Amino acid sequence: MRIVLQRVTSASVRVDGEVIGAIKTGFLILFGAGHDDTEEDCRRLADKIANLRIFSDENGKINLSLADVGGDILVVPQFTLYADCRKGNRPNFIQAAKPERANALYEYFVEYLREKGKHVETGSFGADMKVELLNDGPFTLILE
Repeated sequence: MRIVLQRVTSASVRVDGEVIGAIKTGFLILFGAGHDDTEEDCRRLADKIANLRIFSDENGKINLSLADVGGDILVVPQFTLYADCRKGNRPNFIQAAKPERANALYEYFVEYLREKGKHVETGSFGADMKVELLNDGPFTLILE
C-alpha cells in the first residue's frame, strides 16, 4: 500500500464538474493498493494516520494531531502511485492491485478511519477526478 499524505488547509475533489468531497483543515490522502496488500495493511496505516502529530502547537512545534486541530480527511484513490517508470517512457502499472481488489481495500480503509471517529470525505474509484488543494507547509509524507 502506498499513501501520499498532504497536510492541507483545504482540499476538494470533483467529478464531471461537481464537488463530491471537500474538507478544510486536515489531510488529503492519495491511496494506492498493490497486489499483496491486505486489510491488516489498511488498519496499520489508518492507525498511524489517525495519530500522526504533524500540526504546529502554540510554540510552533509539530506536536498536534488531527483530533487536536479538529481536522478532517479526504481520501482519493490513485492507482498511479504504483507506476513503474524504470523502462521506457510509458509507465506500467503491473504492481497495482486489480481494480476490484483495490476498490475493496480503498473502501475498507475509509470505513476503518470512520470507525475510529474521523470525518472522511472521498473521491470516486475509477472516475476521472479533479483534485484541488492548498498544501499547508508544504507538508507531504509518503507512507508504505
